[in-house]
Amino acid sequence: MTDQPGPQHLAPTWYLDSDDVRLADFARRAAGEGSEKERALRLYLAVRDEVIYDPYGVVLEPFQFKASTTLARRKGFCVTKSGLMTAAARAIGIPARVGYADVKNHLTTERLRKRMGTDVFAFHGYSELFLGGKWVKATPVFNIELCRRFRVLPLEFDGESDSIFHPFDADGRRHMEYVNFRGAYDDLPFEEIRRTFQEIYPYMRGDAAPEQADFAADAAREAAAA
Repeated sequence: MTDQPGPQHLAPTWYLDSDDVRLADFARRAAGEGSEKERALRLYLAVRDEVIYDPYGVVLEPFQFKASTTLARRKGFCVTKSGLMTAAARAIGIPARVGYADVKNHLTTERLRKRMGTDVFAFHGYSELFLGGKWVKATPVFNIELCRRFRVLPLEFDGESDSIFHPFDADGRRHMEYVNFRGAYDDLPFEEIRRTFQEIYPYMRGDAAPEQADFAADAAREAAAA
């Protein structure tokens, strides 16, 4: 039996603030006209490519995890970009929720590996949209320009099948491996994410400042040297 959406999958929350005026305008503009699936595909590309992937700038404060904050900054990482995708989908009437998994990332940067102390990314975020009578995973995280620099195949979404990271990059090297699915949530579980990050990543304990560096530039240098 299909897991059916409920009213909570269209409702705004404090983190998934689909009722924010600028966010709703962005969603409507990006989605345009057409079928529900066509609108979802255009929205996916807008979130993927118009909001830059930046894992160096993570700040464990609630306001930084709001969908509208991510849109205003035009930068985010997997958790916040998937939150934006979910909120934007709700803003145009598509039921949506957030999902998370722990992944082993084989193609991160040396700077981020040292900072995190591991190549396992906990609470890697994606969005789940209810399209065509079923929940479909969408991961609008790596923007296309970053993919070109890192030689990672851009992740496409067809609105019918799950779209999570390809296991290999453009050169056939292993990219991401899902090691644990945490499941779907109706709202962004900030406190659970913060607690987990602080347990796993020593640099996120205390008052550590976000890294002031260019992830895309680091990725391009390492890809060129490989």
